[in-house]
Amino acid sequence: MTTTDAGAAPDRALLDGLAASPNALAPHYRRFAVADRLLLSGHSHQAWPDIAREGLVAAFDDAAEAVDDKWKRAFAQADRVRDGLRVWFDEPRAEIALAESTHELLVRLLSGLDLGGARPRLVASDGEFHSLRRQLDRFAEAGIEVVRVPAEPVDSLTARMARAVDDRTAAALVSTVLFGSARIVPDLSALAEACRRHGAEIVLDAYHSLGVMALPVHDLGVADAWVVGGGYKYLQYGEGNGYMRLPPHADRVRPVVTGWFAEFGELTVGGRPERVDYADGAQRFAGATYDPSSNYRAARVARFFADEGLTPAVLHASYRHQRAVLTAAFDALDLPDDVVTRDRDTPAGSFAGFLALRSPSAGRLRELLRSRGVMTDSRGEILRLGPAPYLSDAQIQAAVAALGEAARELRG
Repeated sequence: MTTTDAGAAPDRALLDGLAASPNALAPHYRRFAVADRLLLSGHSHQAWPDIAREGLVAAFDDAAEAVDDKWKRAFAQADRVRDGLRVWFDEPRAEIALAESTHELLVRLLSGLDLGGARPRLVASDGEFHSLRRQLDRFAEAGIEVVRVPAEPVDSLTARMARAVDDRTAAALVSTVLFGSARIVPDLSALAEACRRHGAEIVLDAYHSLGVMALPVHDLGVADAWVVGGGYKYLQYGEGNGYMRLPPHADRVRPVVTGWFAEFGELTVGGRPERVDYADGAQRFAGATYDPSSNYRAARVARFFADEGLTPAVLHASYRHQRAVLTAAFDALDLPDDVVTRDRDTPAGSFAGFLALRSPSAGRLRELLRSRGVMTDSRGEILRLGPAPYLSDAQIQAAVAALGEAARELRG
C-alpha cells in the first residue's frame, strides 16, 4: 500500500516537541501518567488525553438533564466522531457507520451478502485479527467456502488474493496493516480491481492504519471499498468506537442482522411494512440502543487532536521517527538472534506503527518487561513494542534498555 498523508506537511517544531523530554503532549495525559510510565502498549491500548474524561461527564450530564430526549445530543456527538474519522480517509463527505465494535459492523455487512446463494465464498488472508479469523472459522463450519491466502510474503499478498477472487466470491477481506508484524499491505488497488471485475466486495481492516497514517481511499484506488476499524488503539477514542466507511454503492446491501435504529426516523407505530425498510446512508447499518458515552469521549479526543495539530501527516512522521528510535536502540543491544530478533530485510517504510520482535520466549520477555515497568504484549512468538505520540525518545530508549536486561536474565 502506498499512502499519502492528508493535510499539510508536518510541523517540525511540533515533531521536535513530541520527541523531547519531557514530551510536549505529556501534560495533557496526567491521569494516565504517561510521563512516569513506560507504556509501549500503543499498538493495543493507548492512553486517553485528560479531556476524554470531560466527555464521559458530559454524557452523564446530558442524560441527567434530558433523560430520554438525550439522543439528539448523543447523535451530534456521533457526527463529531465521524468528522474526526473523515480526516483520515481524506474524504470530507464519507458515509461512516458507527457501532460498539468492529465485529458488529462486519457481521451486519456480511449478513447482507449473498452467502447463501450465488456467492457462497469468502477470500481472506490468514493474517487477519481474531475477530474476523474466528468468524470465518465459524462460517466455514456452517458450509460457507472460506479461502485463506497466506499473508507471507506480504509484497505479493494482494496479487495472490486477487487471483483467488472469482464470480462466486461475495467478498475479499484483508488488513491494510497486519496486526502481527506491522507490515503495510501494498497494492490494495489490485485486489479492488479484481473484486470489481467479478462483482465481489472488498473489505479493508484499517485498525492498525488510522491514527498512524492516512488511508486516502480515492488516491489509493479503493473508493469502492468497505473500511472497518476502531478507536481503541491509535486514535485514542477508547472502546465502543467501531467504524465502517461505506462505499458509494452501500445502499444495495440489506443487512439481515439489523437493529431498530436502522430505521430510525422512519419508525411508525402500528402496522408492519411488507418489506423491511432501511434508513439512508450509514444509518442502515445501525444496531439498537447503545451506550453513547463512548462517542462523547471520542468526540473530545478528536477535537483534542485537531486543536493540538495532530494531523495525519504529523502523526505519521512521529510514528516513523519513534519506530526508528526503537529499532536503533534494539540493534545497539546486539542480542543473539536465538533470544530475540527483528526483520532486518524489509525496508523501514514498509512498516506502520509498532516494532515486532521474534523470540521463542516472547511471553516470558513480556513478563520480565512488565516487572521492570514496561507495558507491552506478545502474540505467540512475537513481542510487540508500540510507541505513542505522548512518549519521549528517552522513554523509548529506556524501555529498550529494560528489554536488554530482560534478555540477559532470560539467558541466565
